[in-house]
Amino acid sequence: VQLQASGGGLVQAGGSLRLTCTASGRTFSSYAMGWFRQAPGKEREFVAAISWSGGSKYYQDSVKGRFTISRDNAKNTVYLQMNSLKPEDTAVYYCASPKDTTYSGSYDLPRIYGYEYWGQGTQVTVSS
Repeated sequence: VQLQASGGGLVQAGGSLRLTCTASGRTFSSYAMGWFRQAPGKEREFVAAISWSGGSKYYQDSVKGRFTISRDNAKNTVYLQMNSLKPEDTAVYYCASPKDTTYSGSYDLPRIYGYEYWGQGTQVTVSS
């Protein structure tokens, strides 16, 4: 399984970016997907996740109302639309996919331990 993330960059506070993650190597539509981020000196943290169908979405409280996760199963792609960006959103963003199709729901998906496959990360820098 390979995940390829892109779309990061430098943006001013209040701006927007859309991250893209394309998957290959297995049936994309069978698995939930997640986005995590890691700022310098901090642990990797959950940002958002989406169920295999796209019908359920979960967000970290600090990004609710600003970020939107979505997926296109026909394109094996998951997106993270980030609006109203803040300097504290600065981090390397990673897409991730769980090992099992059963890893799903509001309890599991925000937790990092069930994610087996990771993209290479894309840097998001928000200037004040």
